[in-house]
Amino acid sequence: MRHSNQRDIILNELCSRHDHPTANDIYESVRVILPNISLGTVYRNLNQLADNGIILRLPQPDSSNRFDGKSVRHYHLCCRQCGSITDIDSTILDDFFGVIMSKYSFEADCSGMTISGICSKCRNN
Repeated sequence: MRHSNQRDIILNELCSRHDHPTANDIYESVRVILPNISLGTVYRNLNQLADNGIILRLPQPDSSNRFDGKSVRHYHLCCRQCGSITDIDSTILDDFFGVIMSKYSFEADCSGMTISGICSKCRNN
């Protein structure tokens, strides 16, 4: 992947956030810096970054993909009702996966995982 000023700005914007934005969210933020950038350019760059393992693409059923600039291994809780995504401390599940892989002599790719369900906010409404 060759160097691009636009891609650097998109990546910096994503990595500065602590939410899990859509391409449109990133587009709205990046337009302040690059007023002539197109939504297609943002999509293309985010997908290239994800395809190259620099960021995570979080596919959402019935919704737009979300993106995560946090490249270290971690896991996510995703609410099926409101679509919120919360990071889970990886150490909690690392031990769990270690036990499973040891017990079943299985080598799994546990670089990321999403657990879907209903968040407390939606449950309380």
